[in-house]
Amino acid sequence: MTTLHKIKAYLYDNVFTKDNPNDYIARAVSEQSLNIKQICEIAVNRGRAEISASVMEHATELFLKEMAYQLCDGYSINTGYFTAGTQIRGVFSNPSETFDGEKHSILFQFSQGERLRALIPNIEVNIIGIADATNVVHQITDVNSGSINDILTPNCNLKIHGSKIKIAGENPDNGIFLVNTKTGERTKADTNDIAVNKPSELIIIIPNLATGNYRLELATQYTGSKKQLKQPRIIGLDKVLSVL
Repeated sequence: MTTLHKIKAYLYDNVFTKDNPNDYIARAVSEQSLNIKQICEIAVNRGRAEISASVMEHATELFLKEMAYQLCDGYSINTGYFTAGTQIRGVFSNPSETFDGEKHSILFQFSQGERLRALIPNIEVNIIGIADATNVVHQITDVNSGSINDILTPNCNLKIHGSKIKIAGENPDNGIFLVNTKTGERTKADTNDIAVNKPSELIIIIPNLATGNYRLELATQYTGSKKQLKQPRIIGLDKVLSVL
């Protein structure tokens, strides 16, 4: 099959397996994050759209808005490229118990569809080497929703997996931060809310964040040896996280 697309990827130490300390996982290199407007403009410039970019963008926004409305009414969505559905998380103690927003949560779950899967054979993956990642966050798991690299549930547990991510050092700037992508406001997790602080795993209680999008940043002087860094190193996760 003809190769139509190419993805670059770096190799990282696999901290999720203990039986083989020398294996790696691959992470795709993201060239950039595209929004709806940019995708529509690219489609027009490539000659793959018979309408203007602004009309295409408007129609897409209308579709997504209506799709979200139907998801909120409990309908499942199948676009061919992805499927989506509404899930309810949390335990109900007895048949008469009602939904409690403090105990239960609603999550929109998206999965790849058959049309997207059909494109995979057209992708060539180029491994460009081992990443220079002395300290790196591999993924985060929101314990309340079960989502990975996606949802943040305030006042609930967050598991952070990575390499050399232990928070260590005397610098007051060290810590775990959630940075609002719109305002730039940095919210620091309370030191007392860090339940696990290991080189490959952190477990914290997520601060009481407002609705919005956030980036995860860690600041630490940890090196894996007795000698610490003179200044904190900032370690980030290259995913946007959402508080709903």
